[in-house]
Amino acid sequence: MSGGERIVVTGLGAVTGWGVGVDELWEGLLSPQPAIRPVVRFDTTQHRTRLGSEVPPPEGTPSDPRGRVDGFERHLRLSLSDRFALLATRQAVAQAGFPDTRRAGVFFGSSTGGMLESEDFYARLCGVIPGRAPLSWIPSQQYNGPGDAVARELEATGPVTTLSSACTSGALSIADALDSLRSGEIDLAVAGGSDSLCQLTYAGFNSLRAVDLAPSRPFREDRAGLTLGEGAGAVVLETLSSARKRGATPLAELLAGASTCDAHHMTAPSPQGAGAAAAIRRALSEATLQPEQVDFVSAHGTGTPLNDAAEWQALAAVFGERAADLPVTSVKGSIGHLLGAAGAVEAVVTVRCLLEGVIHPTPGDGDVDPEAPVHLVRRPESPQRLQVGLSLNLAFGGSNAALLFRRWSPP
Repeated sequence: MSGGERIVVTGLGAVTGWGVGVDELWEGLLSPQPAIRPVVRFDTTQHRTRLGSEVPPPEGTPSDPRGRVDGFERHLRLSLSDRFALLATRQAVAQAGFPDTRRAGVFFGSSTGGMLESEDFYARLCGVIPGRAPLSWIPSQQYNGPGDAVARELEATGPVTTLSSACTSGALSIADALDSLRSGEIDLAVAGGSDSLCQLTYAGFNSLRAVDLAPSRPFREDRAGLTLGEGAGAVVLETLSSARKRGATPLAELLAGASTCDAHHMTAPSPQGAGAAAAIRRALSEATLQPEQVDFVSAHGTGTPLNDAAEWQALAAVFGERAADLPVTSVKGSIGHLLGAAGAVEAVVTVRCLLEGVIHPTPGDGDVDPEAPVHLVRRPESPQRLQVGLSLNLAFGGSNAALLFRRWSPP
């Protein structure tokens, strides 16, 4: 949907392998090393890879012997994904200046919800691991858990929506919130995504042979797959009149959110990137922007051979000859692939890049693939112009999502 009042971002929150906080994430993204380490939460010895990007426990809080994250306000009815969502939301709401969230809508994405807790419940039920299997854990499995937990905490009376469309879930939730705000249904929204690592996800991507034995290397010639991660991202969105009324300072403007489907394959993207290109074009049209007005791309950039190649084709189709000079970065080389939370965290990072006037690098060595010759940001870059950022996500099932953000400039 286009038109209507300007929609601004007034708060950001993130929980990632770099810890709890957007500042921690930003500092980590600027470092040359990734937050990718051997997984400790469950046994990985039977898998191709041992690596992942797990959210570390708060400082001074020990994990239990099996590596389960502790210290995140344990609650029998809340999954780890729920708790990540709450932590990210609290940051975003605090930065937004604690608006009256009772009038807010909540839009959250998740790919596996509380699957980790379901695995633990089943293992205890079968005696694989010791301990009682509390019946109160059963409701925590639902995909709608993170969004519902956020809505309860905020006492939100607006629409509460969960989107589960694999790796575009977080981005689509932000786009859905944008439509709701522009329609006049609400004037304040909290949107994001949350997922925790679980054995189902880990085993699934390993069985697909879609993982790299080393930390993922998006767009490199020798890339061999993705690295899984976990966490949450959240943004507070509101109409400009709402922000002005309460004296809030916008961080950025959300110009557009568009989605398409490849209708090609369950797991592989369309080789020519047609669906992703269509999503970018729709977002540009919604924002009334020309391709040359986009200053950088936060790419999906998983590090898999097929994804990165298709994404390059999409960028080349939309940006033409300029595609090879357009700065491209990916958070997945630093914090792994956060699945349903990926688009939300990448939206947070895109806004932070605009605020700082800096494009964060993609860590890792190796030459850029000559068949996908993006201008990959290898060290922090501070272009003279950094006004508009494109956050792009591609997902299983052929789902594509494109979000456009603009650096805030008062009217």
